[in-house]
Amino acid sequence: MDVALFLANAIQFGVIFLFGCVGEILTEKSGHLNLGIPGIMCVGAAGGCFGVKIYMMSAANPNGFVTILLAILFAMVFAGILGAVYAFLTVSLRCNQNVTGLAVTIFGVGFATFFLGSVVFTEGANTALTAAGQNFFGAHMTDGLGWFGKIFLSHGVMVYLAIVIAVLAAVLLRFTKVGLNLRAVGENPATADAVGIRVTNYKYTFIIVGAAIAGLGGLCYMMDYMGGSFGTQSIQTIQGIGWLSIALVIFTMWKPALAILGSIVFGALYILSWSITGIRFEQIQLLRLIPFVVTILVLIVTSIVGNRETQPPASLGLSYFREDR
Repeated sequence: MDVALFLANAIQFGVIFLFGCVGEILTEKSGHLNLGIPGIMCVGAAGGCFGVKIYMMSAANPNGFVTILLAILFAMVFAGILGAVYAFLTVSLRCNQNVTGLAVTIFGVGFATFFLGSVVFTEGANTALTAAGQNFFGAHMTDGLGWFGKIFLSHGVMVYLAIVIAVLAAVLLRFTKVGLNLRAVGENPATADAVGIRVTNYKYTFIIVGAAIAGLGGLCYMMDYMGGSFGTQSIQTIQGIGWLSIALVIFTMWKPALAILGSIVFGALYILSWSITGIRFEQIQLLRLIPFVVTILVLIVTSIVGNRETQPPASLGLSYFREDR
């Protein structure tokens, strides 16, 4: 097995997890557990591909930068709208977060399946989307410099965007007043409200921002990893990646910077079954369970240690009633 190629593929696939993980971390830091991330990632994929189709089918000489920019914009808008629906139901109407998140996932998967199959990937659009995926999203800096270039410089723009977003999220949470206020909202919204922090505004903002970032994961899978092609299993794969992204939040202990490394580990574990030849189907399925098993082990260890830095926000999953303050 070519180790450099395996690591490069792990990074390329792992950043899909990274988008979903960072989006969920920001959401959970506001005190909301969004189990709708898998559906939101699917909707982000549908929206991004829709933006690419509109531009590629209308422009005589499509520009790569504009194509990628529009895809990112459409993916974030589509995913952000679904995130806003979740925020309205759980923040304003105080619906159960678990039930609402599951409903969002069911809706997002169904909507994306219909939208991609019936609206986006229509006759004539397949060629345009594939061309955009291979020529624009798949364009890399260089594949030279030996193993170093193969591992770190042979990726499309979405890979580096994911890492930049994760670093910015880490800086935001740790070194800014906004990040401090957000963590206060997630830990104890009543206390945060008492000192003048606009709890509702923070919850809405970071639920929507988190959803928009997660939506980029679906776009990354469709346009970067799949090269702009759409198959019957694409949405189901994105949904599975979404659930693993939520598990990755626990694995990385709610730290965006650690999520960069964790996503590569998850990516390597996920593609491991594809890289080993001569194994049976049952063994492949067992290998794909490894990320979940590792997450459970990390959860057990962090629970035993009891360090506050390794625990979720204290008010995670709890609706805030200002009248009870």
